[in-house]
Amino acid sequence: MSEELESLAREAFCYLTTIGRVTGQPYTIEIWFGLHESTIYMLSGNGPQQRADWVRNLMKTPPVTVRIRDREFSGSGRVVEDADEDALARRLLLEKYEPTYSGDLSEWGRTALPVAADIAA
Repeated sequence: MSEELESLAREAFCYLTTIGRVTGQPYTIEIWFGLHESTIYMLSGNGPQQRADWVRNLMKTPPVTVRIRDREFSGSGRVVEDADEDALARRLLLEKYEPTYSGDLSEWGRTALPVAADIAA
């Protein structure tokens, strides 16, 4: 993981910008994230059957930008399909957010769709 990315790993949110699959316009969301090496992981709370707009956007147009604090990174978005990587994404996000979240994240951690943004070198 680059030192620059690593220094941002504890931030609460990242801002993911995809290109709208219908409009062609930038679409930005604020979302929780986990970081492993040069990949940023997110979980779409709509589950694997009901893909959120931002997930459908990056499936159609994979180039994305991710902003953490005042730093912006270019990358390629994708739905995580590998079982080991799926488990890693879920573990990273639950370990990061469960200790400070007042509710129960166990169902979200089990059912949300893992999505990755592979950050360009």
